[in-house]
Formats: sequence, C-alpha cells, structure tokens
Amino acid sequence: MSQHKIRMGVAGAGVFGRNHLRVIAANARAELAAVYDPDTERARAAAAEFGGAACASLEEFAARCEAAVIASPTTTHADAACRLMEAGLDVLVEKPMAASLGEASRMIETARRHGRLLQVGHLERFNPAVEAARRILRLPLFFEIHRLSVFSPRSLDVDVVADLMIHDLDLVLSMTGEEPSEVRAAGIAVLSPKPDIANVRLEFPGGCIANLTASRVSTERVRKLRFFQPRQYVSVDYARQECISIRVSEDRQVRFEPQPVAKGEPLARQLDAFLDSVAARSRPAVDGEAGARALALALQIAERIAAHGKVVAERLRSASI
Repeated sequence: MSQHKIRMGVAGAGVFGRNHLRVIAANARAELAAVYDPDTERARAAAAEFGGAACASLEEFAARCEAAVIASPTTTHADAACRLMEAGLDVLVEKPMAASLGEASRMIETARRHGRLLQVGHLERFNPAVEAARRILRLPLFFEIHRLSVFSPRSLDVDVVADLMIHDLDLVLSMTGEEPSEVRAAGIAVLSPKPDIANVRLEFPGGCIANLTASRVSTERVRKLRFFQPRQYVSVDYARQECISIRVSEDRQVRFEPQPVAKGEPLARQLDAFLDSVAARSRPAVDGEAGARALALALQIAERIAAHGKVVAERLRSASI
C-alpha cells in the first residue's frame, strides 16, 4: 500500500517561501498542492516553477491543503495561521512566529482549540552540526555566538534580533532549559530603520552566561556557536555543518575530537520533522510554546536596545554631535 502524501501549500511566495516550495516539491512524502500570495503574479510564477495551484485567496488555498507553511511577512503570521488552523490545517510558521506575544498566544490557543499542530521554523534546531553538539551537551556554562550576514532588503520589517539572532536565542533557551535572569543588550540601526547590529549578554539562574552578536550589515558571513562546559569546549559552524570538541583529558592532554555529522539541508530536515508530526499527530519538535519563548526574549532584548538607544541619543545631543 502506498503511503498517503500530505497535501501541502505555501502562503508567501517571496525568497524564503520559494525555498519552502522547493523542498516540498522534492519530498516524496508531500504533494505540493497550492501557492498563495497577495501578489497574484508572484504566486502564479512560483506555481509554474514548482507546481501546485496558484490561489487567489487564503480560503481557496485552505480548501486544497491539509498542511501549510506560512512564509509571509511577520505581521501577517498570526492572522494567516489562525485562519488556516480554523479551516483544519496543520501549520509550520516561519520565525519569528508573530509580531507580539498576544498574537503568539492567540496562535497557540487556536491550535489547541482546533486540535491542529503548530510548528515554528527555528531552522537551526535541524542543523546536523547542532544535533551533534546536543549529543555531547552536559552542563553548558558559557556561550559565545556570532551570526553575521551581508545586507539584504529581505526581512526589513523586523530588527536584526528577530531576523537573525532569534535562531540562536531559541538554541540557548533549549540548551540551558532556563529563562534568563538578566538581559543586557545594545544595538544600532545602520542601513534600515530598525537595529541592524546587536550585542546581547544573557545571565541564567544556573550560572550560565551567553554572549550573542548578530549583524546584517557585515562584509562577511559568519554563523558560529561555541559553548564551554566542564573540561570541554565545543565549536559549531552552522554553515559548514561541523562540530568539534576540544577536551582536556585526565592526563591534562588537549584533545581535538571532530564529532560525526550526517550533513543535510536543515530546511528539508525541518520539513521531514513536520511531516512526521502531521502523520503521527505528535508534538512538533519546535512547538508554539518554544516559539513564544524565543519571541518573548527577542522582544525583551528589543526593549533593552531601545533604552540603550535613548541613552546614546541623549549623549549625542549633549555633545552637539
């Protein structure tokens, strides 16, 4: 008996929406059934390239699908997700899951009330190098994370924290299993109206410290996570999908130990995890609650950056610069 293919669609046919269309079209367990975008020409072009029907409305889109990916602007996530879940669809929504905690709560409650699955697209959870690091994770005491990217007009509706750093916030929260007890942050806007560079320091009740830097105006691309735990330093290169452990042995020898990594595209692996949940009706690997925790921290950081910005602005005024 052939396995039932899950009819899927993508709402939002922009740059990242097209990536989702590509991996769905290539997945043998899914059928690409529909594409929706308010820009009907863009929807038609995406459907012609990847397959599925170009839909003129979200209602038509919902009627064709069992599950959907939402890859539209963040401000539209909550409305689209709730409408689709109310129509009976399971939803994978891009990060950040919503523009506010109130919207995130509404999405979680809608999923609960209608018995739908809600997964949030924190992609690095499915990076094979991160999974390798998790296998040796014991007691992380210090994180140093850098995520630098060259400027792109994509995702300028959110700041660099919600655009880039939120991936790392989600990982730190999941790896420590704690909420931070203190948050310090600074950031500046460079090429957009919102902060494009941010530096954050998190302190956790268990003693762990996390330093995170994110920039979307860098001249180079860097995506690295490092954490330290007793007698061990672990380095993860997200892009290269490499994980190396540097350990001090009992005889005080420093040992470099590359960890085995089964490389694969995180976006495709995320889709497989979502399809697993849809088929088994099981809790998603990154559920709405996890997405809301990362969003809450990102919003808290945004408040700290805004407060820091006021201090800087006042200093510039007093210095007549």
